[in-house]
Amino acid sequence: MKVLLVDDHVVVREGVHRLLATMGDTSIFEAASGREAILLFRRELPDIVILDLSVPGVSGLELLRRFLLQDPKVRVLILSMHAEPIYAARALRLGARGYISKAAPADQFLNAFQCVAEGRRYVEHEIAVKLAAADFTREEPLQQLTSREVEILRLLGEGKSLTGIAESLGVAYKTIANSCSQIKEKLMLERTGDLIRFVVEMRRF
Repeated sequence: MKVLLVDDHVVVREGVHRLLATMGDTSIFEAASGREAILLFRRELPDIVILDLSVPGVSGLELLRRFLLQDPKVRVLILSMHAEPIYAARALRLGARGYISKAAPADQFLNAFQCVAEGRRYVEHEIAVKLAAADFTREEPLQQLTSREVEILRLLGEGKSLTGIAESLGVAYKTIANSCSQIKEKLMLERTGDLIRFVVEMRRF
């Protein structure tokens, strides 16, 4: 079984590598950036991708979309620091087979990996509860956001400035500013400060 592990943190990659070493006959390829991940994916055609949403160069959601376009049968497990239901819901809607947070214990991660490897779905219990308990009236405006706009929300929640977001996504500042204006319009918010407060509040949900 070929596994592509995409995460920019060496410690995370080393930890996951050690865990997967217990799974038997598994070849593991590691990528620390979006561009490196795309090259490795095309070259190795992995069976499973373990993907962080916060990847330099190309966003995790965009990588997920590209991987599935190239190989619809690939199984993608999202391993992310983000436990908010909006990110899990968007990743699953785009075709991810599983979603687990980096705060989950090792045995839960291995269970998630095994489920995805067998073609089943897996969502970490606490995240699944949040998804089930979500106030869909409140979530409705979020469903109007594109994957790029969701990615901008995520980066705002991490404390990045508009300039920092533009650098992370490899686009012009004006593109991010225009996207923020569209997000505020969709969410019926007036100022960027209101948008940041909205993201902070969403992370508490």
